[in-house]
Amino acid sequence: MSDATLHASAQDPDDFAVQIADQVESFLVAVIEVAKGDEPDSAVPFLLLEVSQLLLAGGRLGAHEDIVPDERYEPDLGPEADVDELRENLARLLDPIDVYSEVFDPYEPRKAPVPARISDDLTDVITDLRHGMAHYRAGRTTEALWWWQFSYFSNWGSTASATLRALQSVVAHVRLNQPLAELDGLDTDQAMGDETLEFEAGKVMVEEIAGPLGLGRPASK
Repeated sequence: MSDATLHASAQDPDDFAVQIADQVESFLVAVIEVAKGDEPDSAVPFLLLEVSQLLLAGGRLGAHEDIVPDERYEPDLGPEADVDELRENLARLLDPIDVYSEVFDPYEPRKAPVPARISDDLTDVITDLRHGMAHYRAGRTTEALWWWQFSYFSNWGSTASATLRALQSVVAHVRLNQPLAELDGLDTDQAMGDETLEFEAGKVMVEEIAGPLGLGRPASK
């Protein structure tokens, strides 16, 4: 199945596989466009929308019965596409709110928050989604759905969920007129303590990031 026939009119739009592939493709295209930096003022709210929509597809995959691939062994897709440039572009675009803190597994007790990057998360999710899309475009629909479902449970579902919380928190800080606290040198290379962490934003106030990130300046109280 080529790119030209990915959304061919002959395909049933109500088909589960077509709907999931549409949502995956939409996310891939949207994030790549955002990373170009042509419209930096709308980057954060647009990413919030796209990640939210992707997680709807993930929820549907998670609620679906286990999908079993047609073949016992996964066909070789060759090397994964390089995402370093995409990651770097996103990191530049999202600075200074790229780094945030996340609890890896909320059901594991006494787990300290760990630092993460939105730019890393988005490219990690894209790598998983592209892998399944390669199967879908090759006409291996069941293989694609199996991969998207499996990787949703094992990786991209939790990664996208964490990214969504980070993006939603940025928007909430701005809309509620709540400054982002200054952190003392937090970075993704540092070990985290047990104390509660907030976003790494340096010495940045909400009023300073609202305009550049396209969130609108909150009304003065």
